[in-house]
Amino acid sequence: MAETTRSDPMTNGPVVVGTDGSDHATRAVRWAVGEAVARGQVLRMVYATATHGAVYLSPKDVRAIDGMAADVLDEAAALVHGLAPELRVTAHVCERGTAECLLDEAGSGAMIVVGSRGRGGFASLLVGSDSLKVAASSPVPVTVVPGGTDRRPTGVVMVAARDSRDEAPLRAAARLAERRGARLEVLSAWVLLQNVGSMATVFSGAELDRIASDQAAATARLVAELRQDFPGLTVTERVARVGSVAEALVTASSGADMIVIGARRRPHSIGSPLGGVTHAVLHHAPCPVVLVPHR
Repeated sequence: MAETTRSDPMTNGPVVVGTDGSDHATRAVRWAVGEAVARGQVLRMVYATATHGAVYLSPKDVRAIDGMAADVLDEAAALVHGLAPELRVTAHVCERGTAECLLDEAGSGAMIVVGSRGRGGFASLLVGSDSLKVAASSPVPVTVVPGGTDRRPTGVVMVAARDSRDEAPLRAAARLAERRGARLEVLSAWVLLQNVGSMATVFSGAELDRIASDQAAATARLVAELRQDFPGLTVTERVARVGSVAEALVTASSGADMIVIGARRRPHSIGSPLGGVTHAVLHHAPCPVVLVPHR
């Protein structure tokens, strides 16, 4: 395994997974088992009941909810044991909301895993509010596992990275690929207007070529440093000028086992602090999406 002194967001901490017994949550548990085995770390399963401060619930109601939660965790533990008998597992019923419970359970170096939706909310939503809340606020990497049918493994981990600002997701993706013996594909998708603004129409062909060359060079430097730190990892790179970064990432992710992106957050935004590209990938990527906070 690669040795490096650089900041590594994918250290060997525990894997924390939320479950409520739904199909989406069960898929998340299955994915979390694989990550915990790859890390050689404990799997922490959490059921959030949100009963704390719920004055409309009687003590009898709370006991019934806690009992149901314990049953769900027992079923999940049986599933985990069948998949990885030697894996260490803990189970915890938490009385607060999903995001608060998972964030409290996760420590430094942990990864949080959630299904794209749980039992609550509207079935038409592609990603539920709890999953988005965790993704928007977690200081550690979060994997959102989509619903749907099982996909054939491709042996590819994809990462969106353009320059040094994306070092954290790039290194996280390298660690994930290394642990799985997978190939790492680096996609640098960029839109002209994001680089030069509304003046794009006045640039000559030569100037546009220079901008594209600069983008390719920035990505190449990033990948070259990565290859030095992960000499045994197969890394390919592609730089593409696109009309929509989100569309390019979603399309490319169809050929990957997972896609890793930086969790770009807008601290003073109205609504979710996650950016539009992040939202689009979370809602439409057919594979698990790993969100890595920027350092």
